[in-house]
Amino acid sequence: MSYKVFIYVALPCEAKPLVEYFKLKKRVDIQPFAVYVQGDLCLTVTGLGKNAMAAGMAYTQALLAGDENAVFINMGIAGHRDYPIGSLYVANKIIDMDSHRSHYPPLISKALCPSCAIKTSSHPQLNYDHAELCDMEASAFYETAIRFSTGELIHCLKVISDNQASPANMIQAKQVSVLIANHLATLEALIAQSIALAELMITPKIPLFEQLIQTYHFTVSAQTHLKAQLTRWAVLTDNQPLEFDDAQLTNGKDVLLWIEQKIKQVPVFL
Repeated sequence: MSYKVFIYVALPCEAKPLVEYFKLKKRVDIQPFAVYVQGDLCLTVTGLGKNAMAAGMAYTQALLAGDENAVFINMGIAGHRDYPIGSLYVANKIIDMDSHRSHYPPLISKALCPSCAIKTSSHPQLNYDHAELCDMEASAFYETAIRFSTGELIHCLKVISDNQASPANMIQAKQVSVLIANHLATLEALIAQSIALAELMITPKIPLFEQLIQTYHFTVSAQTHLKAQLTRWAVLTDNQPLEFDDAQLTNGKDVLLWIEQKIKQVPVFL
């Protein structure tokens, strides 16, 4: 059984409304993490924080097969300085406050909610002195998901659970479940959009992929990344050919960097 959609949440109270809404069943044979499945959908409760999110995702992906163009969604809560409690946002920029690395999830589907930048920290942020959303998992989610899929199919959805007027130490589990439940119709619409987009993604021509891995050395993870990058190029350019200059590319790393630069030059229309 392969899954088209993987949803990752940090907390059981975030998972509860999703389990009920999508009628998910718990995999009792899986112990390290709570995993729920139904049809094409797989939900994992990873636990709080970046390390837990990365571990839960890696475990799930190693254990359960996903489609080549699987959809990855992180659904959870976040804080903000003054955004209203209960409002929903999709991340258009993810900043890791520890490593200072930034990621830019491409938003090419029809907008179902406003977008916003989000900062991920190892510790709860209670000072509310920044303009971005703040959580504890988004950067680890994106950094891990991009190893298994393409950016256009990776989404980070956050519901505002706390702000300056109602700080994080006042959050209760039942309240979180209600906040998440209010946006499940939007989540379902995003899943439908993403699956439709995934079906349009044509796997890069096998000869090109085979040619590259035979010409240059790629690790197993680098081969997955290569396939994802070639798929992304095909989607953004309507399958335009990539002309490689063998004289300037000496190894697999050079190839991946070159493709990334070519993708950045492609105009994206939202």
